[in-house]
Amino acid sequence: MSMLSDYLRPAARALALGAALLAQGAQAADYPSRPVMMMVPYPAGGTSDAIARLVAPPVSKTLGQPVLVENLGGVSGALGAQKVLAAKSDGHYLFQGSPNELILSPLANPAVKLKSEDFRLVQMIGLAPLVIVARSDLPANSADELAALARLRSASQPLTFGSVGVGSLYHVLGEHLARTLGVAMVHVPYKGGAPLMQDIGGGQVDLAILPLSQQQMALAEQGRVKLLATLDPQRSPLPSLTAVPSVNEGEQLKGFNFTTWTGYFVKRDTPEDVVLRLHAALNNAMQDPAVKRGLEFQNIKVSEPMSADAAEAMYRAETSRFREISRRVELTDKP
Repeated sequence: MSMLSDYLRPAARALALGAALLAQGAQAADYPSRPVMMMVPYPAGGTSDAIARLVAPPVSKTLGQPVLVENLGGVSGALGAQKVLAAKSDGHYLFQGSPNELILSPLANPAVKLKSEDFRLVQMIGLAPLVIVARSDLPANSADELAALARLRSASQPLTFGSVGVGSLYHVLGEHLARTLGVAMVHVPYKGGAPLMQDIGGGQVDLAILPLSQQQMALAEQGRVKLLATLDPQRSPLPSLTAVPSVNEGEQLKGFNFTTWTGYFVKRDTPEDVVLRLHAALNNAMQDPAVKRGLEFQNIKVSEPMSADAAEAMYRAETSRFREISRRVELTDKP
């Protein structure tokens, strides 16, 4: 009897596996069976929100279902990520993510329970140049002048720098900037780039390191903020940045070069056929001339097409790279 039981157990397991694969195949064939949600983990009005609203319509057209943008800011973007993880692994919930939410936030904030490995990158969107943006009346007009001012005020009245939350890339880079200059600076976290820029424009925060946005450019034109430098190795060819020097054109922050990227993710255990359908729909959207023009208007360098496997390999490599950067900076959950 025991030998028969031993025989039946693997057979039962095989039948169960086969049933699961058939169910998964049926699920993929029906996908999408309802509207697809596109989670933007920041408030409406910022660059992330603008990107999603550019990409959603052509993806909706390809999938044959509405693609609805949802905004949920908080916990450096991890609040939105955790909501996606709580949903079913059926491809009806996309996450628009970056190193901020999926790699750095879990390392810096014990309240964030997700892991980078919980997600799979489906399609890259592109790269964004990073800039040092400051309040208009800050007595510094270049990276070198900022370095001198930070050292002058370090002991008595440290400069404040904002970010989109504890553990975000912009928090990490702000701390890294302070350590590079050997100064004290005070971190002020926000739920998103839009409210942060409002406070820099209002003079409540001294500076921030952020991706270049239309909001920054509008505030700069109004004289409410100023762009001190880009973190690109050379001066950017983007029309909006030709007048802004690279940090490498000065002496104090030479080599302080970083960029960031954005992509679309699903839960790791989403069926492969569903991932491939999403990958094809997103890839088509990224090749749409109107989407490309819109992304370039948002100062995004659009990614070249890549396979689903290449996207996965890229995400793993970036996870390792940003974890190494975070290890160089001691992060806390203090504001």
